[in-house]
Amino acid sequence: MENEQKFYGWKLVGALWFLYLLNMGFPLYGGAVINSYMMKEITMDRTTFGLGFSLLNLFVGLSAILVGMTITKWGVRKTFIIGSGLLVIGAFWLSQVATQPWHYLVGFGVLVGSGIGFSTIVALSTTITRWFVKFRGRAMAMAMTASGFAGFIGAPAMNKLIASSGGDWRLAWMVVAGIAVVSAIVAWLFVKERPQDLGQIPDGKVAEETSTAVTANSALVTKHVWEPADVYKSVTYWMTVLAAAASQWPFFFFTAHWIMHLKGKGILPADAAFAMGMFTMGGIFGRLISGWLMDKIAARYVFMLGMCCYLVGSYLAVQAGPGAMLSAYIAAVLYGAGFGWTFVAQNTMLGNFFGPAAFPKINGSLQAITAVIVSCAGVVGGKLFDMFHSYTPAFQLNSAIVFLGVIIVIFASMPKPPTSSQCSKSV
Repeated sequence: MENEQKFYGWKLVGALWFLYLLNMGFPLYGGAVINSYMMKEITMDRTTFGLGFSLLNLFVGLSAILVGMTITKWGVRKTFIIGSGLLVIGAFWLSQVATQPWHYLVGFGVLVGSGIGFSTIVALSTTITRWFVKFRGRAMAMAMTASGFAGFIGAPAMNKLIASSGGDWRLAWMVVAGIAVVSAIVAWLFVKERPQDLGQIPDGKVAEETSTAVTANSALVTKHVWEPADVYKSVTYWMTVLAAAASQWPFFFFTAHWIMHLKGKGILPADAAFAMGMFTMGGIFGRLISGWLMDKIAARYVFMLGMCCYLVGSYLAVQAGPGAMLSAYIAAVLYGAGFGWTFVAQNTMLGNFFGPAAFPKINGSLQAITAVIVSCAGVVGGKLFDMFHSYTPAFQLNSAIVFLGVIIVIFASMPKPPTSSQCSKSV
């Protein structure tokens, strides 16, 4: 009991939660609100506006390869701090420099996107994978609920800040820069690399109990020590990559165009910002449900259930309007739940299937590949609007992509190790 109370892992989850709240919630969800005001001063069409979010998604993913290398060489704490530094530079650029569309694309798409890439997904999930085995799904889910709270608070707060300052969106970006500085301080003080560094082990249990837990969960968590080269030869890995891409396409379209979609339907800006907050709150419930299920049943079933949320959400999003705000709110919750659900499933699945040793590299590769695949989601959504003067075709496309993803993930079962003779020690 005394050993359990001293286990640092759950305190670390709290620190990671706070880092994710600061580094994802405000630059991305708050940024979606800030950018909608920016359009009034920096004239651009919806295609260019969506391109900013597409570039952000692309650089979140492409930077993941460097993130994996940085974690291996310098550790997760310094990786978080590098990300915070990039967010400060990007937010300052948008606040003080941006006057033309290409300034917006560089600042938001490249700099903020790279900052989010370094300071969130790969670093956080690598840390959780190192510190937890039996409770990996739940720990991953708890840490990732942060972006939901940040979005629920950040999007309306940024809208209120800008409105109260006479439309000063540049001030809002300076606030984001200040938040990034705080995140760097938190990372430096509280992030620890591995339980072994503190004389502890994953889950905070004695070695025999941890080994027993892994054996009992062998159907869900691999005991094989995978090498990245072997992972890349696994069909299951590439199924996971494609399923991840299918689950992320609707998310990046939604974050780019949801507020514009609602405003175009005649919904007031304050109500649209609140609906964005509902989207992020939905992500909290999706993450928690997914994390609990990932420790109980096969990963592919959890993934499939999460993707179904998008299908219902797309239908309700089309019905949204001033007289149908309930449809708008429920659609936002379901889209948030769909992303949060599948995102926890995706990251936990990699850890469960292939173990912590290979995780930074293979997860970085997954993030990069999926980013390339879905990087045009914002642009395609904007182009469809420019062509049809409606976002309905874009929501229909989301549904088709998700349906294909469900079919793919059906076959993503626990992979078999390349040889039976290699070491199969517990992780």
